[in-house]
Amino acid sequence: MNRKANIRQVLLNAPYTLWAAIFVVVPLLFVAYYAFTDSGGNFTLENLSNLSRYANVFKKSLLYSVIATIITLFIAYPFAYFMSKRSANVQRVQMMLVMLPMWMNLLIRTYSWTLILERNGIINNFLELFGIEPLKLIGTPGAVILGMIYNYLPYMILPIYTVLSKIDVSILEAAEDLGCNSFNKFRRVVLPLSISGVVSGIVMVFVPSVSTFYISQKLGSESEWLIGDNIEYLIKSTTDGMNVAAALSLVLMIIILASMAIMNRFADSSDGGMIV
Repeated sequence: MNRKANIRQVLLNAPYTLWAAIFVVVPLLFVAYYAFTDSGGNFTLENLSNLSRYANVFKKSLLYSVIATIITLFIAYPFAYFMSKRSANVQRVQMMLVMLPMWMNLLIRTYSWTLILERNGIINNFLELFGIEPLKLIGTPGAVILGMIYNYLPYMILPIYTVLSKIDVSILEAAEDLGCNSFNKFRRVVLPLSISGVVSGIVMVFVPSVSTFYISQKLGSESEWLIGDNIEYLIKSTTDGMNVAAALSLVLMIIILASMAIMNRFADSSDGGMIV
């Protein structure tokens, strides 16, 4: 009986296993192949040895992503917390407002910010009404980080809200019966129970932020290009750029996987949950 159940389970999982093999494993193998070969297909470590020239770009990508993730967390957690305390009708409206920007393509959402931040944009035109000189808002690190926060904020709100909305009210009532005031109830009950959602949100914001390329191109200058921008440039603009771009992608994947592993361990030790 157990053997039949195992066979049935294998057959049910077969389509998902095949899908993962084709669209996850195979592309990763191609990336690894190009990273360790030259334009002629010969094995080489030169692509990896040349990555030191991109060290500052990696540092900048990590720095911007960490800053954007932290700011997004500080914005998303209070919003998700108070949203989870509202009535069902209000929650539906607020959820629709959170998801509404996601109905538009990321390119459109990002490009709209150029119209707001540019020299003759909405903000500078408003400041000119008060005699304030136009500010350089676009083409700066702040503009790039702002674009990350705006585009990926829903990815932080949704997992936190999901966890908070599932906290049993009886647990909070028990904390009150034991003498917890509002602050202690949040610190001792709500925050620990929401850690899994926080960790999930951090991963969901950090991963696309560290690998982004369009946001930094539109809202930043060429000096603000991140690692994703360099990968795209190498693939499009140089004859042997595919191999160097693959090496950059391989290192970026290692960074992302390492970050996710750290977050998984943190979530596992705190809440017993896993992100991946």
